[in-house]
Amino acid sequence: MIERVGQQPLSTVHSQRQETSSPGVSFDAALRQQMQAQEGQVSFSKHAMARAEERGIQVTTDLLEKLHGSVEKAQAKGAINILALDSSLAFIINVPNSRVITTMSQDEMKENIFTNIDGAVIL
Repeated sequence: MIERVGQQPLSTVHSQRQETSSPGVSFDAALRQQMQAQEGQVSFSKHAMARAEERGIQVTTDLLEKLHGSVEKAQAKGAINILALDSSLAFIINVPNSRVITTMSQDEMKENIFTNIDGAVIL
């Protein structure tokens, strides 16, 4: 075996990796478990969270439920990117990922044109 000065042999590194992984839980099982836990939830991108924070938009449980409902309706119609709209807020949502891409308040909606959407849902 070839070893470099200051490095562990590959066999040692490999055995250490095996020790740190959870016994009996495969990556596939862990991934499925994580996906099931997140199923039905709408998440916010970093950009959307930053916009919500700077615009004073509070992300409440009620709002998340409304956004989830809009994603379900859009999925049923085959939409990819939607505008979810109520009287004071707008959200651009990527439907397949259930991810809010950006948010806008009522003042910002007056001057904006919404592009790259294929559906709209009124909250």
